Amino acid sequence: MTNGYYEPRILEDPTLKNDKQYADATLDKQHASQPRQAASSQTFPDLYEASIAELQSGLEKGLFTSVDLVKAYFARIEEVNLNGPALRAVIETNPSALKQAKALDLERRTHGPRGPLHGIPILLKDNIATLHSEGMNTTAGSFALLGSVVPRDAGVAARLRAAGAIILGKANLSEWANFRGSVPSGFSGRGGQSSSPYVPLGNPSGSSSGSGIATAIGLTAAALGSETDGSIVSPSSMNNLVGIKPTVGLTSRAGVIPISSHQDTVGPMARSVADAATILTVIAGKDPLDNFTLAQPPVVPDYTKALKKNALHGVRLGVARQFAGSNAVVLAAFNASVEIMRGLGATIVDPADFPDFTEIRESGNETIVLDTDFKVDVNNYISGLLEVPTGVKDLADLIAFNTAHADQELPPPFWTDQSIFIRSENTTQDQAYFDALAADKDLGQTRGIDATLKQFNLDALILPTSGAAGPAAIAGYPLVTVPLGFLPANTTLSAATPTRATGPNQPFGISFMGTAFSEFQLISFAFAYEQATHNRLKQLAFAEAIPKTQLQDVVGKK
Repeated sequence: MTNGYYEPRILEDPTLKNDKQYADATLDKQHASQPRQAASSQTFPDLYEASIAELQSGLEKGLFTSVDLVKAYFARIEEVNLNGPALRAVIETNPSALKQAKALDLERRTHGPRGPLHGIPILLKDNIATLHSEGMNTTAGSFALLGSVVPRDAGVAARLRAAGAIILGKANLSEWANFRGSVPSGFSGRGGQSSSPYVPLGNPSGSSSGSGIATAIGLTAAALGSETDGSIVSPSSMNNLVGIKPTVGLTSRAGVIPISSHQDTVGPMARSVADAATILTVIAGKDPLDNFTLAQPPVVPDYTKALKKNALHGVRLGVARQFAGSNAVVLAAFNASVEIMRGLGATIVDPADFPDFTEIRESGNETIVLDTDFKVDVNNYISGLLEVPTGVKDLADLIAFNTAHADQELPPPFWTDQSIFIRSENTTQDQAYFDALAADKDLGQTRGIDATLKQFNLDALILPTSGAAGPAAIAGYPLVTVPLGFLPANTTLSAATPTRATGPNQPFGISFMGTAFSEFQLISFAFAYEQATHNRLKQLAFAEAIPKTQLQDVVGKK
């Protein structure tokens, strides 16, 4: 990403004593043009920034209900999804959401809440299966799977339901998790071309594009995304969010339309580290339908216990300079953040060079692994469906379906390619594939992240999010990205082809990278950094992309 950035600053206003006061003061100042009832912030949280804890508190106090929340989010989606700026963040809303909300409101009154997600609406990326009887599809954005009947909820969806969360709807995505061909991020046949809420017609990044857009502007409390290589952290970075890409095997992929069983993982996208940690605590854990999860540690931590403002004191962080890029303004912003962390008590090792950096950069192993895995894994997924009205049975059928329905799936001029599908169809699980798998593990884990952490005696690595995804992807290791800053207001608005690569106020993030199952540590470091900088609210989305509906507009109304 070749972007211009401004230097982040530590909040210095002594009158802002805590996060809620900071958020309210910033939103009041920057949202002045948005209609809000007088003193409404004293009663209802602003849904642009409302945290899960704030929503839960309002529900507990009876200020509003989960039915009110669903109605408000539905109204906000209606304002900007297909209308107004037409951000196309949501493919479909859940026709059962209001019924679920009503039942959870009753349960709250009679038995109390199940936990921090009780009655909280969450969007799921449209590759995460939900019960067909509920009324929603699971299609990876493709008409080829429209109407397909899944055997059960995805493992992560079932965990959300058990915790009392409301599945609000399905978020748009880069079709097939950006594994169909050379197609702009954020496009799917079913959902159309999504775009950024920060730059008009801006690139939202992918493949969890809709999850990022929707969460950024409060169309949902938070969302789930999936990542194979960058698909959570990149759209989180580009949409000014916190994103957690868990270790492969920490969260179940059962019922998630796959790319690769060796690299896929599901994680939260949220407006704060606290919200992301709350969701990860719920969705992490073993699932007998995903044998990768059986290798995780025996006890999943409560990741909310990692939320300590002094967590950077006494830790050793390595700067992964080789992956930081060469853009001078990017580096200036990142370097300023390194100094912030040094000021918070961290020992900084700069640079912390990967011994196998050149080999990682030159390796083509990941392409071999993903191409081969996709054919096997997607065929297995389709074979496990109870019904597929279009009749597709495998990858070859998907290619043929797209060709036969080109007006829907391959519309010109930007969305005609399915070269990755074709390349994948021509693979076999041969010795070259198994060699590539072993090489990736060696490059990413043994001689990559683990070797670097050990050589410099580090607790974690830090780097701009734009360079973070690759090494963590081939290793299957975790990343946490946090808002870092925005392109300056005088950034040239690039041409829309169909989305704009850059523009004024485009967000970007910073990432914390660690070894397998080090999420607790990474979350603690990310939280300490977030609390010291409060970067997210230094720039809001462009005015037309901010929905006006608030809770006060729906509470007490039928």
